[in-house]
Amino acid sequence: MVNPPAALSGSPVGAAAHRRQRGFSLLELLVALMVVVLVTTLVNLSVSSGGQDIQLQSQVRSLADVASYALDEAQMTGVDYGLLLQEEQQAGDTVYRYSWLQRHIDGWEEPVNGGDMFVPQTLPPGVSMELELEDAPVVELSLEDNDYEEDEARVRPQVVFYASGETTVGALNFRSLESGDLLWRVEWDLLGRFDLLRRGEAEDAEYDR
Repeated sequence: MVNPPAALSGSPVGAAAHRRQRGFSLLELLVALMVVVLVTTLVNLSVSSGGQDIQLQSQVRSLADVASYALDEAQMTGVDYGLLLQEEQQAGDTVYRYSWLQRHIDGWEEPVNGGDMFVPQTLPPGVSMELELEDAPVVELSLEDNDYEEDEARVRPQVVFYASGETTVGALNFRSLESGDLLWRVEWDLLGRFDLLRRGEAEDAEYDR
């Protein structure tokens, strides 16, 4: 019986076969790992961006709904309501928020009625807010000159929903802080009729009460 040549395992052909059976090299594993990390990062960024878009859209619609409710309450109770928009600095970051106020004898205070409808809201990180009023192209939102914490009653809301059924005419622009791109624009007229414009384009014409 003739045995296979013992030298075969040490031949170039045998060595190549041995390398193929050895599996991935360290470099190949590192490249594969980098690809996995890159794909995971892109997916996370996409999910995060999508979640932020949904959150902002929900807040924009909620703002219009609560504004309509505030105007109804003002007409039924004979008491004016207001929308206060704020730009604040927190831990070095610019934060935008809005809250609702009710006119009292001594000034503006948080609404007595309404429950969860008038809960203050904060915009998602990276989103700015610009207010335009009929008599002012751009309205300053910073309250640094007003001591809001110590004397809340002295603070006046920029937008008022009057008991007469009228509203301060204006618009709100929601932009990306990083790029400045317009994400949403909300417009309303004297009678409190709202238009919601995604990226400045009509989506819900006359988001009516």
